[in-house]
Amino acid sequence: MKFIHLSDLHIGKRVNEFSMLEDQKYILKVIFGIIDVEKPDGIIIAGDVYDKSVPSAEAVQLLDDFLCRIAERKIPAFIISGNHDSAERLSFGGRLMDISGIHLSPVYNGQVQPLTLEDSHGKINIYMLPFIKPVSVRRFFPDKDIQNYTDAVRAATESMEIDENERNIIVTHQFVTGASRSDSEDISVGGSDNVDVCVFDKFDYVALGHIHAPQKMTRETVRYCGTPLKYSFSEAGHRKSVTVVELEEKGSIRIRTVPLVAKRDMREIKGKYEEIVLRENYADTNTDDYIHITLTNEEEIPDALSRLRVIYPNIMKLDYDNRRTRISTFIGAAENVEKKSPLELFSEFYHKQNNQPMSDEQSAFISELIEKIWEEEK
Repeated sequence: MKFIHLSDLHIGKRVNEFSMLEDQKYILKVIFGIIDVEKPDGIIIAGDVYDKSVPSAEAVQLLDDFLCRIAERKIPAFIISGNHDSAERLSFGGRLMDISGIHLSPVYNGQVQPLTLEDSHGKINIYMLPFIKPVSVRRFFPDKDIQNYTDAVRAATESMEIDENERNIIVTHQFVTGASRSDSEDISVGGSDNVDVCVFDKFDYVALGHIHAPQKMTRETVRYCGTPLKYSFSEAGHRKSVTVVELEEKGSIRIRTVPLVAKRDMREIKGKYEEIVLRENYADTNTDDYIHITLTNEEEIPDALSRLRVIYPNIMKLDYDNRRTRISTFIGAAENVEKKSPLELFSEFYHKQNNQPMSDEQSAFISELIEKIWEEEK
């Protein structure tokens, strides 16, 4: 039996104030092309379907279109809520959707009943465990000592009464200890959200969501599929994909990935302004991509962002890497103020702020400006 494992769609997300809805609509069409080629027996979406607990109307419409297209193909879908979702809102109408094969995890109530599919090798039980916190689990298990996320997930999985003679899949949305994070994820202080991978030992395949980089955890069958799009420049080097999982007889699983190519990539460009405006220096970069530009000029370029957007309309971020930005200098009160001229005081301030002296041209300009100010004050 074949499954396509997706997660962290984050529908409705904005990155550096850029709406990603157009890109999300495009990548969902690409995913449907993969679905039509692969012809899976089920589709798994492991949480963070939306980017906000109260999604926009446009985000809801995009998800509605996506689920309707899945239902039209009569492919069962197994969808859980993540930490960005409202479990109550996402599960609304879940019992009606079950009829169409769209299965939404309900709000966690201490019980997770499996959904069962069957093929020539027997049953496959799919357990849908939404994002949970210790506080939301503790009240259902008053006799258990639940202090952290591992305790919470262990309590939840132990209550599932898993038949280890059958094939079992869990779909869940947690941070498994050791996973490689990205800047676009929510970070808990001190790793307090860590879950030990051993709590999933009874499952044949663990379909994880929450981490944006595709990766395995300890064993091949415990996997994050990653986001279908890049949502931060820390992901610029990621290769996005969907994960295809094929379960044969008990103990036999094949896993592979199918690459995803977005409408716009996320790229980082670094160099002098004069080099970057020469398009031929970056011939491998689509000018429509989302760009982070780092200028290495020692002097700030006037109106650099507007001028560069003529070439790269989707610049998300512009900063500098030079002597001034590399060294942070505390600027305290100047010494011997009474004995120094205004030009000398300004020159000292400039040097401390920019880690370099003013040029002769700058000194002449400041001197002229000071004289003009004095003339106006007379």
